[in-house]
Amino acid sequence: MMNRRDFVRAGTHAALLSTVGPLAWRARPLVTAMASDAAPDRMAWWRDARFGMFVHFGLYSTLAGEWNGRTDYGEWIRNNARIPVDQYDTFLSRFNPMAFDADRLASLAADAGMKYLVITTKHHDGFALWPTKQGDFNVARTPYTRDLMRAVADACRRHGVVPCWYHSIMDWHHPDYLPRRAWEQATRPAAGASFDRYVRYLHAQVEELLTWYGDIGVMWFDGEWEGETWTYARGEALADHVHQLAPRTLINSRVVGQPANGLEAKLTRPKLGDFGTPEQKVPDRGLPGVDWESCITMNDNWGYNRADHHWKSVPALVGLLTETASKGGNLLLNVGPKGDGSVPTESVGRLQGLARWMKIHGEAIHGTQASPFDGLSFRVTLGPRRLNCFLPDWPIERELLLPGVRSAPRRTHLLGTPPRERLRARLEDRGVVVTLPDRASDPICSVLALDFDSEIRLTTP
Repeated sequence: MMNRRDFVRAGTHAALLSTVGPLAWRARPLVTAMASDAAPDRMAWWRDARFGMFVHFGLYSTLAGEWNGRTDYGEWIRNNARIPVDQYDTFLSRFNPMAFDADRLASLAADAGMKYLVITTKHHDGFALWPTKQGDFNVARTPYTRDLMRAVADACRRHGVVPCWYHSIMDWHHPDYLPRRAWEQATRPAAGASFDRYVRYLHAQVEELLTWYGDIGVMWFDGEWEGETWTYARGEALADHVHQLAPRTLINSRVVGQPANGLEAKLTRPKLGDFGTPEQKVPDRGLPGVDWESCITMNDNWGYNRADHHWKSVPALVGLLTETASKGGNLLLNVGPKGDGSVPTESVGRLQGLARWMKIHGEAIHGTQASPFDGLSFRVTLGPRRLNCFLPDWPIERELLLPGVRSAPRRTHLLGTPPRERLRARLEDRGVVVTLPDRASDPICSVLALDFDSEIRLTTP
């Protein structure tokens, strides 16, 4: 991932509840229960998941974001602090993450309702977290020596989480990767380097990752934007190689280079790959007709930075999740373990807060589609014969209108309340009106569920 200063921090939109007045309507076809029958089966698990964990861990984690008195670095520290490659190599002796607990990581993800986990196998610094046979800049040369990818893959499967790999196309360490960083061209000349040779190395590492550890859900590529070397044809060839090795493994859009507008290009239909990858933001109106996943940090950095205390609150993170799901996307929420491998207590607390909320309300996230409404002041997901309404702020007015709904709900209730506590709902010309109780059912975000006996008939303004 890019350094945090290169991106706009993620934020959440206010979700103020209000009643909606009468509108003019035109008919719209029935809303089907779930995804189109034409959708490829290989995407089904990912679309249903809606929530995953991103893990940024590597050699850079041992530096905790500090170098020569500055404390604002992350996983880009070798480049941004201009650390010579020979000096960076000496950090191998520091890498001994004895507190890395793959089971703990996978269980935190599973409890929080995260259905898949994407971990950095190799970031832009080139350090591999598995004992690759392609070169020696990897975990086998550290005091730790163990295969972290094996531990993660096995732990994920024990906890019902799909293991997925992040892998950087960019590599600041490999002698054949081009272009060189501008600041090291004089001390590390490119003479004799062969990018084609590097591409063979890249393919060989990807082949290890897809053949050593069983089925992998996603190959999540990054570092693809240096178009003078990483061309569309090379991205297409890498995608083909993945599909030959693992036909059901998904690939994100970053397998190919992006135009000059960078992150904004990630908010459009991908040229190649199965889903788009907006970063540090949720698209204002989603990406209709495009599978997409917003990857977002809990604080300001992807890799561990001990000085970064700008943590998002649990309500803000719930807001990000409900916003993403209501717009038809997935949320990939990042964790950056410390150099010793442990998960920061701030991350643990937020994951546990998400777990408490998801234990009750996860059914309004998993297996849902984007809101069928436009212009509401609260968020909605569409489930199988269900509408889920997210109410973080309890309204003063108790009458909540779902405009244009032409079907009477069989049952209306707040998730987490006893089955007998059904709410009154009436079908009017303008839609379904639900009478809410005096109090919210959840201090972070209540969820109002409307269940229907058949497909939900809607009209749209």
